[in-house]
Order: sequence, then C-alpha cells, then structure tokens
Amino acid sequence: MDNAEREELIRRLAAEIEQCTEDITRLEVSARPVAPDRALGRLTRMESLQDQGISSVALQQNRERLYGLEQSKERIHQPGFGDCAVCRRPIGIERLMALPESTRCVHCASR
Repeated sequence: MDNAEREELIRRLAAEIEQCTEDITRLEVSARPVAPDRALGRLTRMESLQDQGISSVALQQNRERLYGLEQSKERIHQPGFGDCAVCRRPIGIERLMALPESTRCVHCASR
C-alpha cells in the first residue's frame, strides 16, 4: 500500500467511524425496551417488540464494526497493517476501501 492509498484509507476510516457512531446513536433509541403500557397506535405490541429486537441486533453489529474500525485506525501506521492475519499476504486495497476493518484477505475470509 502506497502513501496515497493509506491517506485515502485514513479518510475512509474517519467517514466510516462517523457514520457508524451516528447509526449507533439512532439505534440506541429504537433498541430501548418497549413499555407494556405504551400506546402503540397502528402497531401491535408484537410488531414493536420485533422491531426492537431487530434494532438490538443491528446495534450490536454496529458496535462491533465500530470497534474494528477504531482498531484499524490505531494500527494503520504500524508495520504489517493491510496484511492478512491468516496467510500474511497483502489484503487488496479494494477490500480495505470497502471494509476498512478487514483483517483477512478475500481468500482467507471465504474459507
């Protein structure tokens, strides 16, 4: 990875971290427990509980992704950043741009 690619990846990481943080803030509201006495209008309580469950899963996934993004941001200037954790070959820059938190190359991730 050359310096221009690394700088672009740093910008990408910053944008992804910002978006992920915004998503977490939004999901924290929708993942709150549904009060049993809350008037729901057209939605039934069961639908509200289902929506709350989906939001809870999405919230957990976003928190995990944010952790991976922050780890990548901390490691980006260290030797070996961008190398697959399994086979030690370089992870393609296209993959890193799409998933900046990637620690495995496409081949190893698909196994």
